[in-house]
Amino acid sequence: MPIVSNTSPILNLAIVNRLTLLHQQFGEILVPNAVLDELKVSEERPGSQAMREAISSGWIQSQEVSNEPLTQLLKQTLDRGEAEAIALAIELKADWVLLDEREGRKVAKSLGLKVTGILGILLRAKQVGEIESLQSVIDDLINKAGFRITPELLTQILMR
Repeated sequence: MPIVSNTSPILNLAIVNRLTLLHQQFGEILVPNAVLDELKVSEERPGSQAMREAISSGWIQSQEVSNEPLTQLLKQTLDRGEAEAIALAIELKADWVLLDEREGRKVAKSLGLKVTGILGILLRAKQVGEIESLQSVIDDLINKAGFRITPELLTQILMR
């Protein structure tokens, strides 16, 4: 059951010390080379240590995308990480692709992929008791990671 992630879910969850939620919910996560580059794990930044540990323990692994024409086509409207993540998810017939950016989610869904992002991951974590307060984690994401969420979506999420 391959799971492919873009940069945002990994980076933002690492910054707020919640990267393990990905491992708990999905097991192994595959990332294309562009995402690995965007994560900048060799630099000392918030969340870098957690990402390095996840990579060294093997539950986050990089994998090269072989469908270059699809990647190039997707890069006409998406950034390199999103394009490669979607292309890899299609190649591997992934169960899920983890994306937060609206345009990337729209493209992935139009290609028949199942998509979730940080908010879906947090909702599941709350439902199974992996986190106590959805509000506090979302506040951390906004304040520490610069995560953007519309007030309407925030209200919708918190009411669930």
